Amino acid sequence: MTTIPTLASGRVGIRPLRLRDTRDLDRALAENRSWLRQWEATNPHGFTTIDVRSSIRSLQTNARAGLGLPFAIELDQRFVGQLNVSGITYGSLASATIGYWVTQSAAGHNATPTAVALATDHCFQRLGLHRMEICIRPENGPSLRVVEKLGFRYEGLRRRYIHINGDWRDHFCFGLVAEEVPEGVLRRWLDGRVPPGQGSVPPEALAEAARP
Repeated sequence: MTTIPTLASGRVGIRPLRLRDTRDLDRALAENRSWLRQWEATNPHGFTTIDVRSSIRSLQTNARAGLGLPFAIELDQRFVGQLNVSGITYGSLASATIGYWVTQSAAGHNATPTAVALATDHCFQRLGLHRMEICIRPENGPSLRVVEKLGFRYEGLRRRYIHINGDWRDHFCFGLVAEEVPEGVLRRWLDGRVPPGQGSVPPEALAEAARP
């Protein structure tokens, strides 16, 4: 099993997602339904009811197999969202993917970039992974600002990549490898040393995404 750490920087922290988070998670999803629905993964074969408790158990089972790290995101020690490191692969690939969401009230407080930086640094420095990936819908401006702040490099457009909010949606792909951030993602960001424009989507990629 991959150990899931508790990490923090300033007002923001990430910790293992637990079954006792069910009530807070249920409340956050209900209160932020309209805020989150447009970015919510869906089943292409039809509607499925979200069972929060079963979802947490599934993520924990994945973690016990060493394939993921399910985190709760906290702002001022209050539950405000989730971050999941998934698809952990060791050996010659040594990579993983990060997905996340936060409540509307947590937006604008650097909760998401801080959480992503903490998780990425843990994967690079403690797990020995080599590459981390984040995929984002072209319309998701707040999430695109996260990778821009942290300097994840734009790597390409994936057409109809994930089923989101009832249809297959295009996603921009961003990546980062350990050699790019020997000092750590969080430290580089806080010190203002992210290379200018590294996390930006090129104009030609924006134009391509705008075409059906």
